Amino acid sequence: MSALRPAKQGSLRLVKGALNNLRNQPAKAAIIRSLSSTSRQSPVHPRIPQSQKLFAKQIELALPARRAFSASAVAQHGHLDPPKPGEELYITFIDKDGDEHKIAVNKGDNLLTIAQAHDIEMEGACEGSCACSTCHVIVEDEELYDKIPEATDDENDMLDLAFGLTETSRLGCQIVMTPELNGLRVKLPNATRNMQASNFK
Repeated sequence: MSALRPAKQGSLRLVKGALNNLRNQPAKAAIIRSLSSTSRQSPVHPRIPQSQKLFAKQIELALPARRAFSASAVAQHGHLDPPKPGEELYITFIDKDGDEHKIAVNKGDNLLTIAQAHDIEMEGACEGSCACSTCHVIVEDEELYDKIPEATDDENDMLDLAFGLTETSRLGCQIVMTPELNGLRVKLPNATRNMQASNFK
Protein backbone atom coordinates (compact mmCIF):
# COMPACT_ATOMS: atom_id res chain seq x y z
CA MET A 1 0.00 0.00 0.00
CA SER A 2 2.92 2.37 0.55
CA ALA A 3 3.54 2.46 -3.22
CA LEU A 4 0.08 3.83 -3.99
CA ARG A 5 -0.16 7.38 -5.26
CA PRO A 6 -1.89 9.81 -2.84
CA ALA A 7 -5.02 10.03 -4.98
CA LYS A 8 -5.40 6.25 -5.07
CA GLN A 9 -4.72 5.94 -1.35
CA GLY A 10 -7.36 8.54 -0.57
CA SER A 11 -9.98 6.79 -2.68
CA LEU A 12 -9.24 3.42 -1.14
CA ARG A 13 -9.38 4.81 2.40
CA LEU A 14 -12.70 6.48 1.57
CA VAL A 15 -14.25 3.21 0.43
CA LYS A 16 -12.84 1.22 3.36
CA GLY A 17 -14.04 3.82 5.84
CA ALA A 18 -17.52 3.70 4.35
CA LEU A 19 -17.52 -0.10 4.40
CA ASN A 20 -16.79 -0.14 8.13
CA ASN A 21 -20.03 1.76 8.76
CA LEU A 22 -22.18 0.18 6.05
CA ARG A 23 -25.04 -1.98 7.31
CA ASN A 24 -26.36 -2.99 3.87
CA GLN A 25 -24.65 -6.37 3.76
CA PRO A 26 -25.37 -7.27 0.07
CA ALA A 27 -23.99 -3.93 -1.12
CA LYS A 28 -21.01 -4.30 1.20
CA ALA A 29 -20.25 -7.78 -0.13
CA ALA A 30 -20.47 -6.55 -3.72
CA ILE A 31 -17.98 -3.77 -3.10
CA ILE A 32 -15.58 -6.13 -1.33
CA ARG A 33 -15.71 -8.57 -4.28
CA SER A 34 -15.06 -5.73 -6.69
CA LEU A 35 -12.15 -4.44 -4.63
CA SER A 36 -10.65 -7.91 -4.42
CA SER A 37 -10.93 -8.30 -8.19
CA THR A 38 -9.29 -4.97 -8.99
CA SER A 39 -6.55 -5.63 -6.43
CA ARG A 40 -5.65 -8.92 -8.15
CA GLN A 41 -5.57 -7.20 -11.53
CA SER A 42 -3.28 -4.41 -10.36
CA PRO A 43 -1.83 -4.90 -6.87
CA VAL A 44 0.18 -1.70 -7.02
CA HIS A 45 -2.47 0.64 -8.42
CA PRO A 46 -5.94 -0.82 -7.77
CA ARG A 47 -8.49 0.92 -9.96
CA ILE A 48 -11.69 1.75 -8.11
CA PRO A 49 -14.64 2.44 -10.41
CA GLN A 50 -16.03 5.95 -10.23
CA SER A 51 -19.46 4.60 -9.31
CA GLN A 52 -17.99 2.96 -6.19
CA LYS A 53 -16.21 6.18 -5.21
CA LEU A 54 -19.48 8.08 -5.55
CA PHE A 55 -21.34 5.41 -3.57
CA ALA A 56 -18.74 5.52 -0.81
CA LYS A 57 -18.91 9.32 -0.67
CA GLN A 58 -22.69 9.19 -0.38
CA ILE A 59 -22.37 6.75 2.51
CA GLU A 60 -19.85 9.01 4.24
CA LEU A 61 -22.10 12.06 3.90
CA ALA A 62 -25.08 10.12 5.23
CA LEU A 63 -23.28 9.00 8.39
CA PRO A 64 -23.77 11.23 11.48
CA ALA A 65 -20.84 13.50 12.17
CA ARG A 66 -18.75 12.66 15.21
CA ARG A 67 -19.16 15.08 18.07
CA ALA A 68 -16.09 16.86 19.34
CA PHE A 69 -15.74 17.16 23.09
CA SER A 70 -13.70 19.72 24.98
CA ALA A 71 -12.87 20.06 28.64
CA SER A 72 -12.48 23.24 30.63
CA ALA A 73 -10.65 23.70 33.89
CA VAL A 74 -12.67 22.90 36.96
CA ALA A 75 -13.45 25.99 38.97
CA GLN A 76 -12.01 26.03 42.45
CA HIS A 77 -14.41 26.89 45.24
CA GLY A 78 -13.18 28.59 48.36
CA HIS A 79 -9.61 29.00 47.09
CA LEU A 80 -7.46 31.42 49.09
CA ASP A 81 -3.87 32.50 48.69
CA PRO A 82 -1.69 31.84 51.76
CA PRO A 83 -0.68 34.94 53.72
CA LYS A 84 2.78 36.40 53.24
CA PRO A 85 5.29 35.86 56.06
CA GLY A 86 4.73 38.42 58.79
CA GLU A 87 1.22 39.30 57.57
CA GLU A 88 -0.60 36.30 59.00
CA LEU A 89 -3.79 36.61 60.98
CA TYR A 90 -5.01 33.60 62.92
CA ILE A 91 -8.45 32.17 63.42
CA THR A 92 -9.47 28.97 65.17
CA PHE A 93 -12.53 26.96 64.18
CA ILE A 94 -13.99 24.54 66.73
CA ASP A 95 -15.92 21.91 64.80
CA LYS A 96 -18.95 19.90 65.87
CA ASP A 97 -16.73 17.21 67.39
CA GLY A 98 -14.86 19.75 69.51
CA ASP A 99 -11.68 19.56 67.41
CA GLU A 100 -9.82 22.84 66.93
CA HIS A 101 -8.42 24.04 63.59
CA LYS A 102 -6.06 27.02 63.79
CA ILE A 103 -5.53 28.64 60.40
CA ALA A 104 -3.29 31.45 59.16
CA VAL A 105 -5.25 33.79 56.88
CA ASN A 106 -5.05 37.14 55.12
CA LYS A 107 -6.64 40.42 56.08
CA GLY A 108 -9.94 40.68 54.20
CA ASP A 109 -10.73 36.94 54.13
CA ASN A 110 -14.19 36.08 55.41
CA LEU A 111 -14.89 33.10 57.65
CA LEU A 112 -17.07 31.21 55.18
CA THR A 113 -14.42 31.28 52.46
CA ILE A 114 -11.70 30.36 54.95
CA ALA A 115 -13.66 27.38 56.25
CA GLN A 116 -14.48 26.04 52.79
CA ALA A 117 -10.89 26.50 51.60
CA HIS A 118 -9.69 24.31 54.49
CA ASP A 119 -12.40 21.63 54.30
CA ILE A 120 -14.10 22.72 57.49
CA GLU A 121 -17.77 21.80 57.49
CA MET A 122 -19.56 25.07 56.83
CA GLU A 123 -22.25 24.89 54.16
CA GLY A 124 -22.91 28.42 52.93
CA ALA A 125 -26.00 27.45 50.91
CA CYS A 126 -26.50 30.99 49.55
CA GLU A 127 -22.81 31.27 48.59
CA GLY A 128 -22.12 34.12 50.97
CA SER A 129 -24.91 36.45 49.87
CA CYS A 130 -26.37 36.79 53.38
CA ALA A 131 -29.55 35.01 52.33
CA CYS A 132 -29.43 31.94 54.60
CA SER A 133 -28.14 30.92 58.04
CA THR A 134 -26.04 27.87 57.15
CA CYS A 135 -22.72 29.61 57.88
CA HIS A 136 -23.81 30.42 61.44
CA VAL A 137 -20.90 30.55 63.89
CA ILE A 138 -20.67 31.29 67.60
CA VAL A 139 -17.88 33.66 68.62
CA GLU A 140 -16.13 32.29 71.71
CA ASP A 141 -14.45 35.50 72.91
CA GLU A 142 -16.92 38.24 73.83
CA GLU A 143 -14.18 40.87 73.75
CA LEU A 144 -13.36 40.05 70.13
CA TYR A 145 -17.06 39.73 69.36
CA ASP A 146 -17.46 43.40 70.24
CA LYS A 147 -14.75 44.28 67.68
CA ILE A 148 -16.72 42.77 64.80
CA PRO A 149 -18.73 45.40 62.89
CA GLU A 150 -22.37 45.42 63.91
CA ALA A 151 -24.66 43.04 62.04
CA THR A 152 -26.85 44.49 59.30
CA ASP A 153 -30.61 44.09 59.27
CA ASP A 154 -30.27 41.39 56.59
CA GLU A 155 -27.83 39.42 58.74
CA ASN A 156 -30.05 39.74 61.80
CA ASP A 157 -33.02 38.49 59.78
CA MET A 158 -31.06 35.40 58.77
CA LEU A 159 -29.72 34.85 62.28
CA ASP A 160 -33.32 34.67 63.51
CA LEU A 161 -33.57 31.48 61.43
CA ALA A 162 -30.34 29.96 62.75
CA PHE A 163 -30.29 26.79 64.82
CA GLY A 164 -28.92 27.23 68.35
CA LEU A 165 -28.79 31.03 68.27
CA THR A 166 -26.70 32.65 71.03
CA GLU A 167 -25.79 36.17 72.14
CA THR A 168 -22.52 35.95 70.18
CA SER A 169 -23.89 34.32 67.03
CA ARG A 170 -22.90 35.73 63.63
CA LEU A 171 -22.87 34.61 60.02
CA GLY A 172 -19.44 33.47 58.88
CA CYS A 173 -19.83 35.12 55.48
CA GLN A 174 -20.21 38.50 57.21
CA ILE A 175 -17.13 38.30 59.44
CA VAL A 176 -14.10 39.67 57.61
CA MET A 177 -10.69 39.17 59.19
CA THR A 178 -8.86 42.31 60.32
CA PRO A 179 -5.83 42.79 62.57
CA GLU A 180 -8.26 43.60 65.41
CA LEU A 181 -9.75 40.10 65.07
CA ASN A 182 -6.41 38.28 65.10
CA GLY A 183 -6.75 35.21 67.32
CA LEU A 184 -10.52 34.94 66.82
CA ARG A 185 -12.10 31.65 67.93
CA VAL A 186 -15.47 30.54 66.60
CA LYS A 187 -17.51 27.43 67.25
CA LEU A 188 -19.67 25.68 64.68
CA PRO A 189 -23.17 24.82 65.93
CA ASN A 190 -24.22 21.17 66.16
CA ALA A 191 -26.71 21.67 63.34
CA THR A 192 -27.79 24.23 60.75
CA ARG A 193 -31.18 25.20 59.42
CA ASN A 194 -31.21 25.69 55.65
CA MET A 195 -33.91 28.33 55.27
CA GLN A 196 -33.13 30.87 52.58
CA ALA A 197 -34.55 34.29 51.87
CA SER A 198 -37.35 34.08 49.29
CA ASN A 199 -35.62 36.47 46.88
CA PHE A 200 -32.41 34.43 46.73
CA LYS A 201 -31.90 32.62 43.40
